[in-house]
Amino acid sequence: MKIDGVTYNLLPDGRLANTSDWNEKVAENLAAKDGLTLTSNHWEMINLMRDFYQEYNLSPIRKLLLHAINDKFGPKKATSEYLDSLFPGGVLIEGTRIAGLPLPMLDAELDDDNRHNRAAKPKAPKHLDPGMCDHYVEKFDYDGKVFEVTPHGHLIDASQWNENVARHLAVKENLELNAEHWEVINYIRKFYFEFGVTPMVKLLIKYMREHFGSEKCSEEYLYNLFPKGPARQGARIGGLPEPQGCID
Repeated sequence: MKIDGVTYNLLPDGRLANTSDWNEKVAENLAAKDGLTLTSNHWEMINLMRDFYQEYNLSPIRKLLLHAINDKFGPKKATSEYLDSLFPGGVLIEGTRIAGLPLPMLDAELDDDNRHNRAAKPKAPKHLDPGMCDHYVEKFDYDGKVFEVTPHGHLIDASQWNENVARHLAVKENLELNAEHWEVINYIRKFYFEFGVTPMVKLLIKYMREHFGSEKCSEEYLYNLFPKGPARQGARIGGLPEPQGCID
């Protein structure tokens, strides 16, 4: 795509190959390709999505986007119907493309076909020695069952998780779970099943503050509970996939 003599490389799906190339003229040209003329209402959403991406290094999925819209613009604009009226091709596909952002990704763990596709399970890096890790690698045995995990120790099959499994995982990581640990683990699980993604630490802190206040949601408090990272370690013990974006 060429604008004012400058060439912008696009991916096969029409997205910018380099997100840093984005500017308002690029957005207008991408919108024109879809037959859209951007209005102030479009720009509200484009700028909100870009702000979200700048803060979390993650394109917002629909539920997170609606939550952010409600916070900033109120409930009237925080509806799928409103977003679809602005972006007929879908705010997650068309909207993020015009905003110069990567395609939002839901966790594959929500898709049963992908979750049970063992052939797609990533292999541990060759340099990773399971005996030297403070978490399980590839698999572990517990209570007469075999549990497969990713190279970073996250359960492949989230349905195998229960509180006893969590305690077993915590022991491997030299943690003895108390009420404060469980408060965080249960919140991460609540977030995952509500929004469909495991929160990275910035999202975790933001949303926990809404429910528990700032005292229990500081980085210092959370890292004291989970020294290996409240997002990564908390999700691992909570039986959830690895967080996306900037993690810990």
